[in-house]
Amino acid sequence: MAKAMSKTAIIAHFAEKFELKKKVVASIFEELATLSYKEAKNTFTLPGIGKLVLVHRKERLGRNPKTGETITIPAKTVVKFRVAKAAKEAVLPIKKI
Repeated sequence: MAKAMSKTAIIAHFAEKFELKKKVVASIFEELATLSYKEAKNTFTLPGIGKLVLVHRKERLGRNPKTGETITIPAKTVVKFRVAKAAKEAVLPIKKI
């Protein structure tokens, strides 16, 4: 299995591709991350890749795996990333029926 690209490798790739300094590319990625965190409550979309959204989970029943006791899990808001259809089609092989 191939090794995942590191942050440094991604920055180096973009710096070479667009003939920019690595510091400039790193600051662009930092600003993109900051913007996505700030705008997640309104849904932050990376075109062709996916959306960062906040989802509200209702209160629900669960079990303590150690004791088997039923417990109530409180309601909470969680962050989810929904992959775009274009990204799924580009990454996953096409299934023939």
